[in-house]
Order: sequence, then C-alpha cells, then structure tokens
Amino acid sequence: MKTFLSIGAGPGMGLETAERFAREGFHVVLSARNPTKTQELAEQLKAKGYKAEVRTVDASDPSSVANLVESVEREFGGVDVLHYNAAGMRQATLADQPRDTFNADLAVNIGGAMAAAQAVAPKMIERRSGSILLTGGGFGLQPHPDYLSLSIGKAGIRALALGLFDSFKEKGIHVATVTVAGFVNPGSEDAKAVGEQFWTFHNQPAGSWEVEAVYTPKG
Repeated sequence: MKTFLSIGAGPGMGLETAERFAREGFHVVLSARNPTKTQELAEQLKAKGYKAEVRTVDASDPSSVANLVESVEREFGGVDVLHYNAAGMRQATLADQPRDTFNADLAVNIGGAMAAAQAVAPKMIERRSGSILLTGGGFGLQPHPDYLSLSIGKAGIRALALGLFDSFKEKGIHVATVTVAGFVNPGSEDAKAVGEQFWTFHNQPAGSWEVEAVYTPKG
C-alpha cells in the first residue's frame, strides 16, 4: 500500500487532499503540532473506512520534520506522496509584525517545506518515483500588506516548487503546487477542488507533468 504523508494537516484543504488520496487506496499519515485536533481528522477518515495514522510534528523545526519523515519511511516502507500544508496565518503589517516573530513565521511557512523536501528526496530518488505537493497561496503572486510574513512564505513555496521541478522531474519525482488565490472554508467544495487538483498532479503521466495550478475559490 502506498503512503501519503501530510505535514500541517488541517480541517480544510489538508483533510480533503488526504481523503482524496485515501480514496485511491493510500495509507494516510496526518501530522501537525496539535495531536488532539489531528486525531479528530484521522477519525473522520477512519469513519469512512480509510486507513489513517496520526503523528506529531513541529513544522518550524527541521529536525522534527526530518525525524517524522524517517519514522514514516521506516514504519511504512517509504513516503510515496508528501503534502506540505503548514502555514502561519499571521495578520500583521510591517509596523505591526513583532520583530521576534518574523523568522518563526518563515520557519513554518517555507522552512518546513524545504526540510520536508530534503528529507523525502533521497528515498524517492532511489525509487525514481514520488510526488512532493505544496499548498501555495495567492499572496505569493500578489503580496498583501496586512499579511506580509504569509505573503513572503507563499512566494517561497512557489519558488521552491518551480526551483525543484525540472531537476526532480529528471529523477522521477513530481514537484507541484496549487496556488490558492483566496480563502477556503473547511468542508467546502473549494477545499475538495484543491484536493482534486493535487490528485490530478500526482496522477499526471510522465511527460505531461505540470508544476503549478492557480485555483480561485468560488465560494
């Protein structure tokens, strides 16, 4: 059974993406900082008959991310699909942003994604297969002055995807991002649509891979 690892699993796009892959027979591993909330998400998947596990991770800590990947690879034989969905949704202008929080925000918004990609890449390269999927945001295209740290983080997510795409494609790994240009409510059709787009990326045949889709919420 193939394994889907979600880092920064949440009740919206994270859960819907995990369920989309679970529907295709993937064993889902949900991870986030809060184990209680993550367990609630796993129970929702289990209630539908899917296989779901829960792990705790601090997405801002590269060692925590690397240890998570290592343990999942050891227990399940590998990570076939990584979905990085963690983000710090701080609302703050340049004047309002506490000076000692900016680097911490970036550690979650982009640092954890870099650490996760580094951690899963070696085994994926050995197998010459795998997908690294990153939840992007419209602020990465049009930065918002009230969400500066998030805007910079989403620009980083997009740069990471575009920067890795060609070289990883040659190694059999599909790196892709959905740039979500708007707010998405948990359980909404928009959340499901984003999950469907991530599945479409993973399911694209070699030679037809795409690196980015921009999704504008309808709701």
